[in-house]
Order: sequence, then C-alpha cells, then structure tokens
Amino acid sequence: MGSRQVSQSWQGMRITVAGLGVSGISAARALAGLGAVVTVVDGGDSGTHRERAAELAEEGISVRLGDAETLPEGTALVVTSPGWKPDSPLFAAAAEAGVDVVGDVEIAWRLRGENAAPWLAITGTNGKTTTTQMLASILRAAGLRTAAVGNIGTPIVDVVLGEEPYDVLAVELSSYQLHWAPSLRAHSAAVLNLAPDHLDWHGSMEAYAADKGRIYEGNTVACVYNVADPATEDLVREADVEEGCRAIGFTLGTPGPSQLGVVDGILVDRAFVTNRQKNAQELAEVADVNPPAPHNIANALAAAALARAFGVEPKAVRDGLRAFRPDAHRIAHVAYVDGVAYVDDSKATNTHAAEASLAAYEPIVWIAGGLAKGASFDELVQRSAKRLRGVVLIGAERHLIAQALARHAPEVPVVDVERTDTGAMSEAVREAAGLAKPGDTVLLAPACASMDMFTNYNKRGEAFAEAVRELAAERA
Repeated sequence: MGSRQVSQSWQGMRITVAGLGVSGISAARALAGLGAVVTVVDGGDSGTHRERAAELAEEGISVRLGDAETLPEGTALVVTSPGWKPDSPLFAAAAEAGVDVVGDVEIAWRLRGENAAPWLAITGTNGKTTTTQMLASILRAAGLRTAAVGNIGTPIVDVVLGEEPYDVLAVELSSYQLHWAPSLRAHSAAVLNLAPDHLDWHGSMEAYAADKGRIYEGNTVACVYNVADPATEDLVREADVEEGCRAIGFTLGTPGPSQLGVVDGILVDRAFVTNRQKNAQELAEVADVNPPAPHNIANALAAAALARAFGVEPKAVRDGLRAFRPDAHRIAHVAYVDGVAYVDDSKATNTHAAEASLAAYEPIVWIAGGLAKGASFDELVQRSAKRLRGVVLIGAERHLIAQALARHAPEVPVVDVERTDTGAMSEAVREAAGLAKPGDTVLLAPACASMDMFTNYNKRGEAFAEAVRELAAERA
C-alpha cells in the first residue's frame, strides 16, 4: 500500500478499543499510528494482560484493566474485538452516549488506500477457513498477489496498512465480524451454509443469519450461495447489491445456468461462460480436491466461483486446488491400523460440521463429545445412524449425545469414557479400535467444543493423533 498521509478524521480522535487480544492490539496500534488518542479496556487483569498493557503504554496507548463496562470519558468511537457480545455494558453506555461501535474489519475497510485491493469475502457456519485458503491458492495460481486474511492469519488492519501491495484479498469473516462491519462492500462474497451456532451471542437464528447476510451488501459482481441450503439463497434475495451483480449457486449435483457443480467427477462452471444455457467449462477433477469429501468439494466450488467472478482462468482453478493443503485437524487421515482408517476432524466443533464429516465415510466408529454449546444432537444422530458401527463418547456433555443415540439409534453400541484427564483420548481410541472392523473408519468428529478437556480443538486433535500412533506402534 505504500506510505500514506495521516487522515485528519483520525487525528486527535478519542477511540476506545474493547479487548486486549490480537485484533484489539492491532487496531489500537494502527489507530494510534494515525494520530488517534487510544484507550484499550479489558475486564482481565492477569500477568499476560499487564505485560501487553505495558508494551502498549510504551507506545503512548492507555490501557484500563479490570473494568470493561465503563465508557472512557470523551470517547468518540468504540472499536470492539469480535467476541464481545452486543449486549455488553460498555456498548450500552456507548449507545446512551450516541457513540458508534464498530469492529476491526470495519476499521480496516475505512483505512484502505485509494487503489486498495478488492475483497473476495467468505462466511458460513462451517468451511470458512478451508474455502478462504483454497481461494487464496487459486488466486496465487493465477499469478495474483493475494493473502488469506480476516478471521485467520495476519490481522486485517495490519494487512491493509502494510507496505505489501496486493491485487486482491481472500477474506474470511465470522458472524461476529460482520455484525460490527456496516460499511463493508465486497467485490463478491459467499455464504457457504447456515446452521445454528453462536446463538448465545446473536440471540436468535434470525439475528445470526442476518449478520451472515451482511456479507452480500453492496457486492458488485457475484453473490455466491449454496444450492443445497436455501437459507443462503434467501440472504442473496434480501441483499442490496450493485446493479448487475449476479446470484451464483454451487451444487454437488449437475449445475444449472449461473451455477457451478459436478458432472461425472468433474467440477464445471455454467456461470462465467458464454451462453451459459448450453455451455459448461471444465475447471478441475474431484480428485484435485484434497481431501475429496463431499463438503470439501462444496468448499472448492465456492472458492472457484469467487475466483471466476474475479476473472481467474479455469487452469488456475485446477492448479490452485491441486496445490492446496488443508490445515491440521480437518478430516486429516492419521494412519491405518489393522485395516482400520483413523481420521482426525477435531475442527468439527458443532453438529453441522460433524454431520458433513460423518457423511464422508461408512461404516464409522465415531468419537464424539465435549461442550455442546446448547446444541441438540437428535437430527445429527437420525441422519447419521445408518453409518455407525459404534460410538465412543468423551467430554463434559457426552450424555446429551448418549440420549440422542438412545432415542434414534438404540442398536448402535456406545462406550462412555468417564475419565477427563490426559489419558482420556488414549482410552477412547482403544475403545474405538475394539469396536472397529477392517474397512471401517474411526472418526474423531466431536460435534462439540473442546475446552472442557483441551486448550482448543488443535490440542484435542493432537491427542487423538498421538493415541493412534501409540496404538499403531503396539500392534506393529
């Protein structure tokens, strides 16, 4: 982006940043660098908080710890970290004072330079990170300077203000970030799917969907939706877009006009071709998608649709998908032991993600459980029961899954692992091995959050992989 003049709109402006996390610190530094008078507030007061506060204080940024409710006097704008709930007392105080609350994505959007890179934006309940990384891989294969940013990687404010020039950005956006980004106007955007999640934050499914739908506002070329998920198409219909912006669907079936889909193992485009009523453009083979599970093929089609909306040639779609390597703990094959495949999908932290994972294999010994986050497991069990050889349950709220299994799959054997110490995953893997037969898949797709037993889903996946390796070594 090169050097830029300090905007007079920020000079001397009193800004309160809510949250001393990565995005909050990034926003605070960026705004202070533009001449704003910044105060960071956070309810925490740990050693880590104090270290971060001391670092910022050296840069002239005030930090108030232990009080996240009182609005600092003279505040003209509040910049929040994504996770802060809309009903936080600080925001109520801001509303009473007539002060706007925005997020770091909104700040990044406002800080873009005159010739800023367009944004290709992605949201959805599941698959956001994978699809964003796929899109970046495709864009790189097309010779474009790009980065996967937003809810992943480098804070987007840092990218926007950095010296590195980009042709286009692949931007992952959470529902939280979209809630606080009223001015965002992407070149093109995709909503991958919609399922109940974070309802404790949004208050209702309707509010959650509405925040996801903000990603389509002001799109100029394409609003990409999931043909199999009509709620995503409804959001396109409701969006206020630029004249000429098109609705582009993706489907695992044969695509209609203005859609991308799959025909005889080939990913094809009937949207960005001449005479889309009759013609289709081959983009890649299903085998080019890693791994070629159904929901990951859907991710690839969404990424391809956004790339094609930006004018990327078909060969780059194929080359980008071939070059893409998924992050750890996303339907990752760990090992074969005694003819049984062991697959780590610890990232499947809700029922929608777990159902997609379970749909990729058969028969399955399923390892599940953790923190349910208010979820119901009845539909998941009903839809997946026929695939299950057995189930091993772990975690604080495993009883909720056990109850759903008793109601809808009483014939499926269930092992309840009561222990919650570091050896629990090892026991779960051994129990799963006892239920599995050659040709089966032992699948860690917990359908729950991990924080009851593990620091995060990564640590849970690592514990699973280590337990599988121990099993393999014993039986070698």
